[in-house]
This record gives sequence, C-alpha cells and structure tokens, in this order.
Amino acid sequence: MLELGASSLTIVGIVAVIAVGALGVAVVLRRQVLAADEGSPAMQRIALAIQEGAAAYLNRQFRTLALFAVVVCALLFLLPGDSGIKIGRAVAFLFGAGFSAAIGYLGMWLAVRANLRVAAAAQYPGGRTEGARIAFRTGGVVGMSVVGLGLLGAAGVVLIYRGDAPAVLEGFGFGAALLAMFMRVGGGIFTKAADVGADLVGKVERGIPEDDPRNAATIADNVGDNVGDCAGMAADLFESYAVMLVASLLLGKAAVGEQGIIFPLIVTAIGAVVAVLGVAITRVRGNENGLRAIYRGFYVSALVGAGLAAVAAFVYLPSSFAAFDGVSEGLAAHPGDPRLVASAAVVIGVVLAGVILWVTGYFTGTTSKPTLHVAATSRTGAATVVLSGIGVGFESAVYTAGIIAAAICGVFLIAGGSVALSLFLVALAGCGLLTTVGVIVAMDTFGPVSDNAQGIAEMSGEVGPEGAQTLTDLDAVGNTTKAITKGIAIATAVLAATALFGAYAAAVAESLEEIIAAGTQGAGGVVAAMLSYSIISPVTLVGVILGAATVFLFSGLAIDAVTRAAGAIVFEVRRQFHEFPGIMTGEVRPQYGRVVDICTRDSLRELATPGLLAAFAPIAVGFGLGVGPLAGFLAGAIAAGVLMAVFLSNAGGTWDNAKKIVEDGHHGGKGTEAHAAVVIGDTVGDPFKDTAGPAINPLIKVMNLVAVLIAPAVVQMSVPEDANHALRVGIALVAAAVAFGAVIASRLRAARVDAENEARAEHESATLG
Repeated sequence: MLELGASSLTIVGIVAVIAVGALGVAVVLRRQVLAADEGSPAMQRIALAIQEGAAAYLNRQFRTLALFAVVVCALLFLLPGDSGIKIGRAVAFLFGAGFSAAIGYLGMWLAVRANLRVAAAAQYPGGRTEGARIAFRTGGVVGMSVVGLGLLGAAGVVLIYRGDAPAVLEGFGFGAALLAMFMRVGGGIFTKAADVGADLVGKVERGIPEDDPRNAATIADNVGDNVGDCAGMAADLFESYAVMLVASLLLGKAAVGEQGIIFPLIVTAIGAVVAVLGVAITRVRGNENGLRAIYRGFYVSALVGAGLAAVAAFVYLPSSFAAFDGVSEGLAAHPGDPRLVASAAVVIGVVLAGVILWVTGYFTGTTSKPTLHVAATSRTGAATVVLSGIGVGFESAVYTAGIIAAAICGVFLIAGGSVALSLFLVALAGCGLLTTVGVIVAMDTFGPVSDNAQGIAEMSGEVGPEGAQTLTDLDAVGNTTKAITKGIAIATAVLAATALFGAYAAAVAESLEEIIAAGTQGAGGVVAAMLSYSIISPVTLVGVILGAATVFLFSGLAIDAVTRAAGAIVFEVRRQFHEFPGIMTGEVRPQYGRVVDICTRDSLRELATPGLLAAFAPIAVGFGLGVGPLAGFLAGAIAAGVLMAVFLSNAGGTWDNAKKIVEDGHHGGKGTEAHAAVVIGDTVGDPFKDTAGPAINPLIKVMNLVAVLIAPAVVQMSVPEDANHALRVGIALVAAAVAFGAVIASRLRAARVDAENEARAEHESATLG
C-alpha cells in the first residue's frame, strides 16, 4: 500500500475545504435566484404544473433505479480483491450514484423555479440582462454543486483510504456514470417524446405556436426540458468530473506515485475557484448578445484556470522525474521538467475546451453559415432540410474528432513517447478541461431555463412583444450553449475513456504479474491469443467491431424508444383535439396530466434495455474472448462513440436553430411550407441531440469502468493452468443472454406498440370518417 505523507494529507484536507466552500457558493447563488420576482398568478400556475410533473417523474425514476443500484452494489462484492477495498468500492459506488442523483434533482428543482423568474424579468426594461443573469446563475448553482460534491467525494476517499484510494474510487466513478447514463436515457426519452409529439400535432397539423396552451403536450414538453437537459446533463457532467478524477488518480499512482494522486486534486480544486470567477463575471451588457457574454466568461475563467494550474505545478511538483517517489526506472530518465510537462498537459485540456466551444458554436449557431444553409434549404422542403442537417452533422463530427485526436497526440509528444506518462497526462488534460466545468454546467442549464421561460410567457399570454422577443433571443442563445456543452462533454468523455483505457491495461498487467510470479500461467495457443493486444489479431479485431457495433445499437435503441413514445403522444394530442373541440376555441382546458403520465410510463419502460446492454456487453466480450479483444472492444466503442455523439448532437442543434431562423421571419416565416419543413427537421433532430447523442458520453465511460473492474477476474479465469474455462464461458454466455435478451424484449415491445398504434389509427379514421 502506498503511504501518503503528512503534507499530502494536508493538501487533500484543503481540497475538501474548498469543496465545502464551493457548496457554500452554490447556496448563495441559489438564494439570489429565488429572490427574483415570481411573476403573475397565471405564470405561477403554469410553472407549478411544470414543477409537479418534473418532481413526479424524477421521484418515480429514482425509485426504479434504486433497486438496480443495490443489485449492482452487491455484484461488486463478487469481484476478486482485498475485502476492505471491495467494501470501500461498493460504498463509494452508492455515494457516486447518490451524488449523481442529487445533482440531477437539484438541477431540476431550481430550473423549474428559475424559468418563472426569467419569464417575469422579460416584462420589464432591462429584461434581457436580468433574465440572462437569473438563467446563468441557476446554472452556476448546479455547476458549483458538481464541483463541490465531486471534489468532496474524491478527497474524502483519499483521506480515508490513502494510497488505496484510486481502487476505491473506481466504484465512485462507476456509480456516477451508471446513474447518469440512466438519467440521460430516461430523461431524453421523456423530453423528446413530448417535444416531437407537440410539434407534429401542434405546429404541423394544427398550425398553432410551439407553446400554445391549447396543445396538451406543452406542459410535458416543458417538464421534459428539465428532466432531460437539466437533470440529465447535470448528472452527465458530474459523472465526467468524477470519472476523470478516478482515471487521473489511478494513472497518476501508477506513473509517479504519491504526487500523481495529489496533483490532479489540486488542479480540480483550482477549477472550483475558477467556477466562482466565471459565474461572477458573466453579465450581459445592455443589448449585447448573450452568447458573447457567456463566451467572455468562459474564456476568461479558462485562461485564469490554466495560469493557476501552472503556478500549482511549479510550486508542488519536483524539477525532475527522478525526484518522484514512485517513478519507474524508464520514466526516471525522462529529460523533461515535470512542472512544464504537467502545465502543458493542463493547457492542452483548457485549449481543447475553448476550440470545441468555438467549433460547435460555428456549426450550430444561428448566425453561422452551416445553420443558415440548413435554414435556406427549407425553401425546397423537409427532405432537403434533413439531408443538409445530416451533412453538417457528419462534417462537424470529423473536425471535432480530429481536434480531440490532435490534443491526444500533443499530450503524447510532450510525454516523450512514454505510454505510462502520456496516459497520465491525458487524464491531466481532462482535469484541465474540467477546470471550467462550473461554467460549462451554467452554460448548459441556461438553455432549458430560457426555453421554459419562453413557454411560460407564451402560455400565460402576459408578456408583450418586446418581452417575447427577449425570451426568443435568450432561447436561441440557450440552443447554442446546449450544443456547445454537449460538444465539450463529448471531448471530456473521450479523454476520460482514453485514460480509463490505460487504467484497464494497468489492471491487466498487474494481474498477469501476480500469476507469473506464482508460476501458474498457462501455455500459449488460445490463451496467448486472448491476451494479445495486436490489432492484426483476428479476435482482437472482432472486439473492435463489437465495440463500435454496441454504440450503433445503443443509439438505435434510444432513438427508437423516442419514436414509440412520441407516437403515443401524437395519438393522445390528436384524440383530445377531436373529442374536445372547445380546446381550439379556448373553452376547454386540455388534459395535460395524461400526456405527462404517458411520457413518464414510456420513458421508464424503455430505461432498462440500453443500460443492460452497456453493463453486460463488455462482460460478455471480456469473459468470452479475453482481455485483448476486450481492449479492442473499448477502442472500437471510443472511436465510434466520439463520431456518433458529435454527429447526433450537432445535426440536432443545427436543425433546432434553423427552425429559429425561419420562425424569426426568414424564408417566409411561421405558417409557411418552409416553416413546416424546418419543424420536421427539428423533430428528427430532437432525439439525436437530446437522447441518443448525449447518452453516448456516459455509455463509453460505463463500459470502460466495467472493463477496469472485471479485468483481474478475466485474467484469473483465463491464464492459470488450472483456470476454470467452463465457468468463464458460462459467465460470458449469461452476460450475452442478458444483453441480447434486453434487445429482444425491446423489439417485442416495439411490435406491441406498433399494433396498438395501428388500432388507434384505425379508430381515428373510422371516427373522423
């Protein structure tokens, strides 16, 4: 066990204090948000319906996931290892899952109260400035909570378990990632089912505005913004933060020993200070574009974070690699200055965040050429809108993936070719990127809060034309910030997955060393092939193909789930318009609760399949084919995941803002065929950008963490002469059966829903005929 010195423990204690301070800042910002004007009674009634729907959904979702978390926690005890570490890992898993859930719930709870206040602020002079301030500080509360709980969890484990903390933190990261993936999938299905259903019936069929109170899906749509974009994204970014800390501590311990555990904590603690600065200085000045103010706050805080991290490196780290406590012989001969190397890695991460921000903004912004082009294609119909948006998504995925790859290459170069050091520096670059996580979360929450505010204003009918335009502008800014934060989250996911890839290799190597030292390793042949990392090996290449295929299958399942749920919403909204003609004249109030119930039921029903696929696919590959093919599986998932996630996110963001451009009066404006075309494009993009795309981020980290956790067991059941290969193959078959059984169950459910929808369509036709 690696012992931490008194000075190191003191630093960790200071980090824990900073974490508590970040939570204190969150409390202060929360009070500022809640102190704002709540608007008229009509606005408050609409906001209350949104609050009740969001709380009811998350409460039911957490009850569903609690059982799953308990089962997974029990399974962690089956893994090999020291009993004390296993207990710590299981407890840390529950804390990681609990913190992720708490962050998600907090994001939702405050957002459904801030939306009302932003809508109220738009009624008065200076509403743009005040509305932007409220929306951004709402996100600031969530951002500071992400930083505070993430740091507190990591620092607490280090203080308790000292040198064994990285192994225990595997459970913390796994719990955070697993719950975030479920929240992303469930919330994404809910929000996009309601959104697509509301748009198709309201805008396209009935020709009424997006948030018209006559549309029965409007409340569910606004609820969905909060359970999907606020709760889901907050949990996603928290798990990115937690997993990056886990990876950096694991690799830091392996590369340089004690300092490798402490320095990543210092860098992320600096991020807490930077988050306060970023939230404080982000202010919209007069008629300034809100996006420009947010960019300014982000870039200033990023530069300050990079500078402070460099100062910390020169103060804390030694001037040569040979001076590290636990450095290997090969790394000890590295000629570079570790202070410069570490600073450069952090700067690469910060620069990566800034470049991704710019690139994503370019491809999805309302004033950028790609989005203007997609909007212009609306003049020739929905097909060209969809095709042009797909083209933008594919192109942006290539550039984004290339930028991330360039960052990883840059880290490899400054590592001097040392694989162990380069992997640790990749994790440090991720920590550098996440020094801005407080501002990133604030940017993301800005979107759904401003979107909800526009909905409340339109449904209440109490905001004048000037205030309505203010909210429209804020909503357009929010669409871009949501796309940007998705891009940054994807970059974080790739860096974290790459670092975890290295942690997986280290776990395999450690287990092999134990077996070799015991002199019980088996012969060559199949066993040797199972251990081979060579991409030329056919069985390893099979792993690569399966990893990429899992990403495609996961994305298809998520989009298909939205399609089924949205179909049910379309039929329900149509039914209400038909059975209650007074809805269109305003004499009858729509049954909003029925739509919320359908969204809740369908999203929770679809929750299990993607989660089971993510958890059991790597188990099936690892135990069935070996650690080499499992490495290929992870590589395939990372490569396909980054391209698929960026494509889905940016294509959806482009379609959304192309719709905004047409609705602002271009190409004919609202109510025209061009408007109908961009609405259809937007409905195609909704499950892309808010369900499948974002859920890929936690997916690849869950699969990497599962691989890290099972690696010792796979080695122990594959390599020794007396290995129980029958049991190993049996575990693989059971895991494959669970994963494919979930997919088959989803297909059967789809067939049943199709039959139900066909019956509804026939009933509709007979009634209307």
